[in-house]
Amino acid sequence: MNEKILFIGGSPCSGKSTVAELIAQEYGAFYFKIDELLGELIETAASRGGIACTAVRKLTSDGIWLREPSIQCKEEFQIYSELAPLIFDKIAQLNNDFIITEGAAYTPQVMSSRNAGSYITIVPSPEFQISRYKEREWVQYVLADCSDKEKAFDNWMQRDVLFAERVKAECEKLEIPCIVNDGSRTVDELCQIVKKSLDIVQ
Repeated sequence: MNEKILFIGGSPCSGKSTVAELIAQEYGAFYFKIDELLGELIETAASRGGIACTAVRKLTSDGIWLREPSIQCKEEFQIYSELAPLIFDKIAQLNNDFIITEGAAYTPQVMSSRNAGSYITIVPSPEFQISRYKEREWVQYVLADCSDKEKAFDNWMQRDVLFAERVKAECEKLEIPCIVNDGSRTVDELCQIVKKSLDIVQ
């Protein structure tokens, strides 16, 4: 039985993982990172008839990254909606009293339909997002098979900017706490804001 679960949603390269890991260490919580399971979850969702998950599995790298960013963004939200039942099944199977979990899959739309626990989102400013992505060594491997890597990266960045904007707008509509990380706060300051919002400040 999971007695306390904290959810951090938002968009990629916003600082979600860093904050979740530090809070988990501080409070002795189990850190459940959804991103490490995305490939497995998409395969499962596709096998169960998930339309968006089935479609994305068939795309080449060019097919994924050279599309219009707005199409990519819409697809991301559809994928996360299809993954939601599988994610919450995974959480239900965890045998931990205190869990902190984070990932872009915890969209406001997904979370608003569930009374799952405390929830906050973190989204990056466009400038902070792009600067963080450029520091990630794995980006080159994701785009390795693209015929136009520069265009693919630009589309990727635009997709995530659109994703962040939609998350922020939905949070405002649903009165869900949303932090915009522009890099001006220290990691400790960001953690303190999240802990206060999730009501876990000691």
